[in-house]
Amino acid sequence: MAQKPSIPKGTRDFSPLEMAKRNYIFNTIREVYALYGFQQIETPAMENLSTLMGKYGEEGDKLLFKIQNSGDYFKELTDEELLSRNAAKLASKFCEKGLRYDLTVPFARYVVLHREELSLPFKRYQIQPVWRADRPQKGRYREFYQCDADVVGSDSLLNEVELMQIVDTVFSRFGVRVCIKINNRKILTGIAELIGQADKIVDITVAIDKLDKIGIDGVNAELAEDGIPAEAIEQLQPIINLTGSNNEKLETMRKVLAQSETGLKGIEETEFILNTLANLNLTNQVELDLTLARGLNYYTGAIFEVKALDVEIGSITGGGRYDNLTGIFGMPGLSGVGISFGADRIFDVLNQLDLYPSEAVNTTQVLFVNFGEAEAQYSLPVIASLRKAGIRSELYPDSTKMKKQMSYANAKQIPFVVIIGETEMQEGKLTVKNMVSGEQTSATTDELIKMIAG
Repeated sequence: MAQKPSIPKGTRDFSPLEMAKRNYIFNTIREVYALYGFQQIETPAMENLSTLMGKYGEEGDKLLFKIQNSGDYFKELTDEELLSRNAAKLASKFCEKGLRYDLTVPFARYVVLHREELSLPFKRYQIQPVWRADRPQKGRYREFYQCDADVVGSDSLLNEVELMQIVDTVFSRFGVRVCIKINNRKILTGIAELIGQADKIVDITVAIDKLDKIGIDGVNAELAEDGIPAEAIEQLQPIINLTGSNNEKLETMRKVLAQSETGLKGIEETEFILNTLANLNLTNQVELDLTLARGLNYYTGAIFEVKALDVEIGSITGGGRYDNLTGIFGMPGLSGVGISFGADRIFDVLNQLDLYPSEAVNTTQVLFVNFGEAEAQYSLPVIASLRKAGIRSELYPDSTKMKKQMSYANAKQIPFVVIIGETEMQEGKLTVKNMVSGEQTSATTDELIKMIAG
């Protein structure tokens, strides 16, 4: 017996029901983005490695899927290089392209490439898959979708406020309770200055960002491994463990960072965002979280992360400001801020909480039973009328046993079945069976449309 085919670890097939659920997610996010004036773009699945490398930090570079060059890629390699078995060096020789790691860096490349065509500020959204050579685990996949929104060409903190409104609107529509966590890389930079480790800001933020996963002892151990002195690590503890309201945390940090111009600037920006949001009556809570670091090198200001309150899972949305991301492509000084919804994790959350509306997952609304050629011919114009009215309808293609056709309706969870036999054709009526209640009624085509469309 032939071995069954398989799929790569960290990837998934999606059934029609699962796709209906995913499309509900994508469509909801797409509608909210459009509501706030964002326009959609798409970029290629693969980018030049020169575009991707060095943009995500050392850890991110390791997670890039590299694409082998076509043709004789050994031609440019020496025997010595081949025998060295240096994977990273060899890959740099015969891999010129890679699968995109996120949508932000390709977006920055897009802005630079199309700068003359864009009106600034440019508000774009993008819903496409990304790939990471990560270790698969619950809630973490090697291929997954991101749903990004970014604004470039504006320094205004109102952009940050608007993005948090988008987050609140999307999760309110999903019916998911979330906590929107906010911090600022300038505050983290100020903390690094305070403990005398300004040159270690990347190591500090990468370690602190793992607090939820490895705990405070794990973070402290990683900081020590990165060469942070014990005294500096000790100074970090009260900051990492700081509690209280958002205003109380800000007041404490304003005193702690009194000598750091950068740190105070971060507090000022964060205070503006939090105070503005407080006046907008958001549905979900917003929390200043000083342990939030977002371990990506390109963030320079406000950073965001969203956690579901009723499901144990990692971050389901994240983002932040990246004031000079386009500078790496030869366009310095162009500011940007963005968020990314993790569609695959949101999919898992909505599944666990069973929050999909029935109209989002039910495909066909009406199935017409097929009793034979004459009945099928009679049904087709009726079905056409229903479809014109926006009612999803189908005719069972084969004239087969009634039981089989009803089983098909049950398997697809079709709520209504229409039966047309000789009597119905003579009277110009339809027999409609409600598959939930089991009740049967007689109706005209117009009455059926009103019954279903409301």
